[in-house]
Amino acid sequence: MLENCRAFSGFSTDDIPAARAFYAETLGLSVTEANGMLTLHTAGGRDTLIYPKQGHVPATFTVLNFVVDDVEAAVDELTDRGVSFEKYDFVDEKGVNRQGGPLIAWFTDPGGNILSVIAHD
Repeated sequence: MLENCRAFSGFSTDDIPAARAFYAETLGLSVTEANGMLTLHTAGGRDTLIYPKQGHVPATFTVLNFVVDDVEAAVDELTDRGVSFEKYDFVDEKGVNRQGGPLIAWFTDPGGNILSVIAHD
């Protein structure tokens, strides 16, 4: 029934203006706003909806992954733009996980949602 329907994912935040500034200005994404919600327009045509939620609590898992050619270069550039990477006990000093699987580094948006930059295969 749904195999021919366009789908998109979404997640909540507690501050739409802060989210818009972060995604548009800090991350450099194309962002539109309608009806009090944001839409992130990323490569590949898979839009992501960010909606306001009273009592927002960020997920305890990664809600959005950005596939990059070079994780270290992405971490360096985002760090220069003011992004702080998570310092989990299994990552290196930059915040990059090198313990198997693709290289990946996590950071959060203003609402505390967990995002990542991850190496493509």
